[in-house]
Amino acid sequence: MEEQDNKSVNNLDVKERSYATGRRKNSIARVWLKRGNGNITINGKAIEKYFSRPVLQMIVNQPLNVVQNQDGYEIMATVKGGGLSGQAGAIRHGISKALSLYDQNNRPLLKKVGFLTRDPRVVERKKAGLAKARRSYQFSKR
Repeated sequence: MEEQDNKSVNNLDVKERSYATGRRKNSIARVWLKRGNGNITINGKAIEKYFSRPVLQMIVNQPLNVVQNQDGYEIMATVKGGGLSGQAGAIRHGISKALSLYDQNNRPLLKKVGFLTRDPRVVERKKAGLAKARRSYQFSKR
């Protein structure tokens, strides 16, 4: 019984991993974080293979830079939905939440830079009678 209480305090599973879900636009990322050698795998691929653009790799690595522990954690993430930019943002959100669950001392640092806040902006829906969300059809005088 004591072991279960201890696990709930640390928020770690049997394999000493912290789990969190990150969301951004229409993307949902499931992130597992544990102590390790700094490998980041996304959907079974290395981060360099999955996100070829350096900007997206930088977005994913931002929470690790904030806590100044780039190579101390091994991260395994699965992400689906949305585009690459939204997926990178979802993984960043998931990593931030997992870091704060893994060690409570990381929480103030991540909260200060706003990585624990879910970005609520999503694509506006298309309205009836309009070409897009706000764009109307072209007016023809004749």
